Amino acid sequence: MELLPRNPTDGIYPATDDYIHAHEVRGAERLLFISGTMGLDQQGEPGATLEEQLDLIWSNIRRILAAADMTVDNIVRTTAYLRDPAYADTNAKARVEALNGRVIPTTSIVVQTLVSEWLVEIEAVAAA
Repeated sequence: MELLPRNPTDGIYPATDDYIHAHEVRGAERLLFISGTMGLDQQGEPGATLEEQLDLIWSNIRRILAAADMTVDNIVRTTAYLRDPAYADTNAKARVEALNGRVIPTTSIVVQTLVSEWLVEIEAVAAA
């Protein structure tokens, strides 16, 4: 599989350091669509802080990827649903860290989550 960044700079606003506008995926044989994943532990309890929930989310995503014989290197796109716009920078930092510095197309949306203790939910698409 080949990932080709498509990050034009002419005639469009610039992407920031934590994402790119697009990835072209070539030669992928499998796609994995990961549902919105919350920062819940094995008992279904949310982490107490935003940082704890982000750690749990990325741990949960890694487990889901492993079930498909994939890793975070296979993630080609994410969408984050944040309860508060103030969470954007912390979420971006956690994403880039979880992806080992790799930047991908991503969107963050401010929403009301189904349970008030859920501070962030992240869905992802992976390809292999």
